[in-house]
Amino acid sequence: MTEKQFKIYTKVGIIAFIICSVFFVFQVNKVGFDYDFEKFFPDDDIETEYFLKHREKFKSDNDFLLIAIENEKGIFDSTFLNKINLFTKILDSSVPHVKQVQSITNSNEIFIHPGSSRPKSIPYINLNKSSFKKDSIRIFKSKELINTFVAEDAKSTCIFLKHDDFLSKEKSDELVSSINESYKQFNFDKVRVAGRTIGQQYYLNMMYYELLFSIVLSAVLVIIFLFIAFRSGWGIIVPKIIIVATLLWLIGSLGLLDVPINVLLTTIPLIMFIVAMSDVIHLVSRYLDAIRVGASKYEAIKITVKEVGIATLLTSVTTAIGFFSLYFVKVQPIQVFGLVIGAGVLLAFVLSILILPILFYFFPTPKYVERKNTGEFWKKKLAKWFILILKAPKKTITITLIIIGTCVIGISFIETNNYMMDDLDDSVSIKQDFNYLDDHYGGIRPLEIVVELKDSNDQWFDINVLNDINKIEDYLSNEYGATIKLSICQITKVLNRASHSGNPEYFKIPQSKREIKKIKRALKMAGRGEFIYSIMDSSEKILRINGNIPDAGNMNISKRNAEFNKFIKKENLQSKYNIIVTGTAHLLDKNMKYLSTSLIIGLCISIGIVSLIMGVIFKSLKMVVISIIPNLIPLIIIGGMMGYMGVDLKISTAIIFTIAFGIAVDDTIHFLGKFKIELLKGRSKLYALKRAYITTGKAMIITTLVLCSGFLLLLFSNFTGTAYLGGLLSITLFAALILDLTILPVLILLFFPEQNKK
Repeated sequence: MTEKQFKIYTKVGIIAFIICSVFFVFQVNKVGFDYDFEKFFPDDDIETEYFLKHREKFKSDNDFLLIAIENEKGIFDSTFLNKINLFTKILDSSVPHVKQVQSITNSNEIFIHPGSSRPKSIPYINLNKSSFKKDSIRIFKSKELINTFVAEDAKSTCIFLKHDDFLSKEKSDELVSSINESYKQFNFDKVRVAGRTIGQQYYLNMMYYELLFSIVLSAVLVIIFLFIAFRSGWGIIVPKIIIVATLLWLIGSLGLLDVPINVLLTTIPLIMFIVAMSDVIHLVSRYLDAIRVGASKYEAIKITVKEVGIATLLTSVTTAIGFFSLYFVKVQPIQVFGLVIGAGVLLAFVLSILILPILFYFFPTPKYVERKNTGEFWKKKLAKWFILILKAPKKTITITLIIIGTCVIGISFIETNNYMMDDLDDSVSIKQDFNYLDDHYGGIRPLEIVVELKDSNDQWFDINVLNDINKIEDYLSNEYGATIKLSICQITKVLNRASHSGNPEYFKIPQSKREIKKIKRALKMAGRGEFIYSIMDSSEKILRINGNIPDAGNMNISKRNAEFNKFIKKENLQSKYNIIVTGTAHLLDKNMKYLSTSLIIGLCISIGIVSLIMGVIFKSLKMVVISIIPNLIPLIIIGGMMGYMGVDLKISTAIIFTIAFGIAVDDTIHFLGKFKIELLKGRSKLYALKRAYITTGKAMIITTLVLCSGFLLLLFSNFTGTAYLGGLLSITLFAALILDLTILPVLILLFFPEQNKK
């Protein structure tokens, strides 16, 4: 392209750039936010399909709220209980999207008088009394009420609120806002609300805040580093145009394609600012170097595109591959995150390579590049470091091997674990509320067990069957740590106690057919048909046991499930029943089982593609191995640090490995790209290595510092997963820089053959 043709290109390009930017700015307003935790269920999975069918029969297991209300003097107080009663009525009648409300004040104890099969009921609490001693004794003798409606210390009571299934954000906001307004009028000592709707509302609000916070911090960071790197208004304005445009185009594209921002995508501004700036710094640095030695604007642009363009393309491709490889993780939000950020990386390259030369041409050349001795500091320091490294190659390799060995040992300490509220710090009030419900009311984590009859002749109200199911429930309550909320045995025990004047000793499965028939008849006459079909399907062959457990973490729950399976085999229950653990929490846990395999596949694909690129460039298997080694060692280092620091492997930390490899390899590509150019000029291996070290070293150090500083800003995130992502990525990338400046030149010197000069 001649300079005249380039002038025409710049005019057309700048007009197209402005039009497109304006278009995407208007699309930004269409971007929404999404925290549908069910999207974290594993895709194309048999257990996911099973649960979705199960939910069609029995409705959602997670569309409820628990409202724990504390009273420092104890809950058996007339004023307090009357407030609870009135609050319960308000929730039931005035709060939108509510299906059912249960509390200690609107629940009744059932009695079946001798000679009658018709059950009668009396309230657990007689609100007309000022003393509740007898009521409290009766309540604490009712096993099903403790840790359900009343805490063991009698300092709080819990209201169970069932709301409409799958509420949208708008309806969730209406529900939560109405609940908050309702309880404020009573001046309770402490109110804690927990449940999926509360978590969803909090996460969505925090995602919006995190996005704005990320934009502001990123903008400040970019200005600071661009000024440090180029020390002029030109060095800030020109690169920043590209960086801001990249972000606007990407977020605008999300709005155009109706892709909502999830909890992972709140990092878009920071990651895109960092990645785009990496491209820009390499291009701007080379452009200014060319100007500094006397090249015209046009000639400097040609040199920059020719020498740095291919390397920048390769680094963008490898970084994008690191993100794209997340597609192999069977979790939709992670797949979307990988695809969006990967596309953004490529977009940053396209805008940098197409628009930045136009801006170089339009803007006047900064005067500071004309100053003499600019860059001498970096040349002297890098030359000194280069000599030190090459003087002691064996020492460098030995230290590297010691670090690898130490980190491999650390990797063995890594554990795979996650919690439902894992992303929140313990100081966050909503997490404290969830923890309180865990400690006092059996937990907020749903437990869903399905029991299917294998023998078509068996019936759920057969004594032997009930006894078997009771064994399962006793194990779940006593060994597994669950609080059973809905089950056929639970209602059978309650009605058996009712038929014996409320005697707690009869809270058990009756052992005579006559008593079983009486309970069945009482259940039917009490109009409990709707209840029956909330725990049993219409064929009466599939039974549901529903409860809650404290959120003990994926690793702990997996151990409990393994022990539960051993119990089933020990009791030979599998011969008569299909017993299946399912539910929303179980499926979220199952994601962790996919992580290792998925990430290994993604990482192997990334390594394979990068190796192929290196093979094409150098046409040497040795260079492929040499280029990969400095980028695999940082992954071993970060794995070792996670093991020694006790950082669990979970979704937010596991994705670090594939992302880090894709970004870390960028510096290696720039280094080897320059090394290749010098070899093609007929330089010796040692001279080419020294030129590559000195000329690319500054840009490598600056871009890595920019990347690390940018990712370190994620430590300020309110989501602990995002904070881990930022901190660990920073460590990995810094380690990769050190290895590129130490072990990489040593490996090239020792193992890459001298090229034949023509």
